[in-house]
Amino acid sequence: MNLTDSAKAFGIRQALKYLDKDFDRNALKVCDWLVAHDVGKGVTSEVKMVRRVLEDKDNNWYRLIKSLYTDIDDGQRMRLFENFIINGCMIGTPAGFASSAKYGCNVPWAILMDPTSGCNLHCAGCWAADYGNKLNLSLDELDSIIRQGMELGTRFFIYSGGEPLVRKKDIITLCERHPDAAFLSFTNGTLIDEAFADEMLRVKNFVPAISVEGFEEETDFRRGKGTYAAVVRAMNLLREKKLAFGISCCYTSKNWNVIGSEAYYDAMIDLGAKFMWLFTYMPVGRDAVPELMVTAEQRAHMYHFVREMRNKKPLFTMDFWNDGEYADGCIAGGRRYLHINANGDVEPCAFIHYSDSNIREKTLLEALQSPLFMAYRRGQPFNENMLRPCPLLDNQGRLAEMVDASGARSTDLQNPEDVHELCAKCTHAAEQWASASQALWEAEGGPEKWEKKKIILKERDEKYRARYARAKA
Repeated sequence: MNLTDSAKAFGIRQALKYLDKDFDRNALKVCDWLVAHDVGKGVTSEVKMVRRVLEDKDNNWYRLIKSLYTDIDDGQRMRLFENFIINGCMIGTPAGFASSAKYGCNVPWAILMDPTSGCNLHCAGCWAADYGNKLNLSLDELDSIIRQGMELGTRFFIYSGGEPLVRKKDIITLCERHPDAAFLSFTNGTLIDEAFADEMLRVKNFVPAISVEGFEEETDFRRGKGTYAAVVRAMNLLREKKLAFGISCCYTSKNWNVIGSEAYYDAMIDLGAKFMWLFTYMPVGRDAVPELMVTAEQRAHMYHFVREMRNKKPLFTMDFWNDGEYADGCIAGGRRYLHINANGDVEPCAFIHYSDSNIREKTLLEALQSPLFMAYRRGQPFNENMLRPCPLLDNQGRLAEMVDASGARSTDLQNPEDVHELCAKCTHAAEQWASASQALWEAEGGPEKWEKKKIILKERDEKYRARYARAKA
């Protein structure tokens, strides 16, 4: 961290302490200070949006933000705010753009990695359940990935699996080694106990996203009898300890109407969840169940429903397919994130099990510059309709083209899946969604918004390329 970054970090820490003294009285003042001192413009637009929310105390977003001061441990809240606002956005985001300009490749804001392929559950339609406890990234390998990412500007690290909490001790060790990074884990929640919760409270920079498929019937249908009860116990424990947590939901043709219901939102909020990450079912793996894929009508329901709930409920919700308009298309391939599996294979996405690089053979930067990742970079966005971001689910044949051109291989060690067969399973869904999403995109003024956004993105990239050229000279 240079002197400018150090001064910036110090100032924000003081602002956060000021906010802690009297949230209602000082919140607007802190927002104004952040905007005035955000030289890299890493958070200005977001802070301005937050300021508008804070002016209306009846707003659901105000209630969510205020709940972070009433429901979350003071020490954890401060550490997470520092790591997201200072390290992740105001320092990490500009550093990532600068690295991208310097090396001519995507640089991720977040890295998703699998400590292990092992899992204590066997969920229907989950590829990880078939691998068993066969593959693991060592503690040193995980640590190396984090260090390499931080050198490029990445400050946010996410664990998936398998069940990451099989490696509780190592996860806590990594939190200790990297107190200036934020860590999140997708977890089934069944391994969260009081001892681990106390460790979370001690390190302060780890947040779980607990996987639930709906209420008891839907969750236990896919994850096994008794899972929902275990999840509720974990949530109650985290809430009692004043620890931040969220939920991760995969909506399918069987549970979309439950996930997409007000009653479900209310139940999760009452249990203490502060955020919800939504995924749609992807037919990845030879044993996948294509019948679980949502129809275009069901996906459209989630599109409308999530946007409605964002104006009503104090729960921060992200839909990784339907929110392409906010992320400017596909976020994979290192553009916003990438995935490293438990065998060390560097994959563009958690749902794209093809790779031409392994972290045990290449550096993270070399993987980002590999043919597959550069194909992603050249192709993004894969569609001018931001509601069709995915090269697999939404744009028929695009994934196969990139895999074929790069020579990437299937990373499924047990049952390698031909990419053309995988794409074929998505053909009908892609065709149906193409028509449905175009109507939504045009109705929301998407084409006009995207033309304006392209100018902004081009100017940003040119700015960082110019900075690198001056530095090199």
